[in-house]
Amino acid sequence: MAVFFLLFLLSVSVVSADEDGFIGVNIGTALSDMPSPTQVVALLKAQNIRHVRLYDADRALLLALANTGIRVTVSVPNDQLLGIGQSNASAANWVARNVIAHVPATNITAIAVGSEILTTLPNAAPVLVSALKFIHSALVASNLDGQIKVSTPHSSSIILDSFPPSQAFFNRSWDPVMVPLLKFLQSTGSYFMLNAYPYYDYMQSNGVIPLDYALFRPLPPNKEAVDANTLLHYTNVFDAVVDATYFAMSYLNFTNVPIFVMESGWPSKGDSSEPEATLENANTYNSNLIRHVLNNTGTPKHPRIAVSTYIYELYNEDLRPGPISEKNWGLFDANGMPVYTLHLTGGGTVLANDTTNQTFCVAEEGADPKMLQAALDWACGPGKVDCSYLLQGQPCYEPNNVVAHATYAFNAYFQKMAKSPGTCDFKGVATITTTDQSHGSCIFPGRYKLKILIDLKAYFSFLASIFPFLSSTSNSLCTAFQQLCAGRNDTLPNSTSLAPSSNSTTSGCHSVYIYGAGSFSTSVIISVLLMSVFCL
Repeated sequence: MAVFFLLFLLSVSVVSADEDGFIGVNIGTALSDMPSPTQVVALLKAQNIRHVRLYDADRALLLALANTGIRVTVSVPNDQLLGIGQSNASAANWVARNVIAHVPATNITAIAVGSEILTTLPNAAPVLVSALKFIHSALVASNLDGQIKVSTPHSSSIILDSFPPSQAFFNRSWDPVMVPLLKFLQSTGSYFMLNAYPYYDYMQSNGVIPLDYALFRPLPPNKEAVDANTLLHYTNVFDAVVDATYFAMSYLNFTNVPIFVMESGWPSKGDSSEPEATLENANTYNSNLIRHVLNNTGTPKHPRIAVSTYIYELYNEDLRPGPISEKNWGLFDANGMPVYTLHLTGGGTVLANDTTNQTFCVAEEGADPKMLQAALDWACGPGKVDCSYLLQGQPCYEPNNVVAHATYAFNAYFQKMAKSPGTCDFKGVATITTTDQSHGSCIFPGRYKLKILIDLKAYFSFLASIFPFLSSTSNSLCTAFQQLCAGRNDTLPNSTSLAPSSNSTTSGCHSVYIYGAGSFSTSVIISVLLMSVFCL
């Protein structure tokens, strides 16, 4: 009977989505060098971030967000909850000061009342629903209730027995709070705010949860988690946690309250007890999360019903207490430089812009060598990448393997296409990095902003046409100068050879790219070229 009851809950679930899912970002301020509000907003615009959550209602930041169209969730801090939950007047004053004073110029769309109250501030739980109602009443009085939703974020730890999701239920001791809370959300058309951290689920599982399952990495069918009651297949922790929340609400007879994930992310650095808090794992998790949300994948229980999610967080917060990981959840440092460049091919434009102007396209680790070779052949052929530097005897020939050669060709194409979305994919065998792949005299395009093309052969042929006595030596002069340039760490050839061959060589005089934003050595080389006309 229990199985039939659970299947019934599935059949009557009526959660729907009015719009596509979105990715937002949380903005914490525990930084020793916190950027100014105008700098924060400039970064949001540059990264096409259209949804943000503040942990308070900072006046200066709300003013800076005015007339940007960015959708803002403001928050009632936990230390203000008791006062607001006990006084309708206090709630009205808070709304007047922190919301009404800023709309419509600032696009405030939600108010998060407290954060994880049931698990972090349980003594305030009795007034939580009152606080939500008082805040909502103030919005109704100002005719803002249709524009601004009111809810409160919960830790996923309030859910017991979260797997299989169909058996999940809220901690029953919180029913006196949870039931009226869900009634409020349902009656006001609001949503359940959930903080979901697969990182912590993985860390606390003592090896039961595979890392790939936590990071959204593809799993073979026999490795997917299957809910025996519903036969739903789960390929990642995130979906399982969200569906567990849906089932927990269904257990209390609430089937039409949507879920927004207000916090999710992965730390990029940790101490010795946090070995999976790495740049690569943080990049993998957040990149896959963004794609998962923006593709409107939904969850196994509610396919194609997107779960809008706010990434935790915009900046690394170096002043946060606790282990090293607590300071390293950010996507950016305080100076606006990305901690890592997200792998967002096919993930839309949010958070996809290169703010350093130094990103490179490289072969994906572990990619199939045959697929790499096919992509390399395409880049050097139809892709019209100049692959002459990969020929034997040239600076990028070594290491002579498909990964190194594909990396050079992929990056050259990526830079040639101005780093446009989708130009670092190559059927899934390429990815973006901020690590310069240059080595020795093999310099990768994208290292510097300024690029000067010198066609050496044409230049010395021009000299020979003016000074006939140079006709017999122009090639040797050209080659000598090319070698001078090749000795520098910022030059690249620009011939028209296509795919490299392991047994081919090249000789003669080529064009040269000189990289360097006004460097002294570049000036010297250009000066030598110019003066050679007058000295001959």
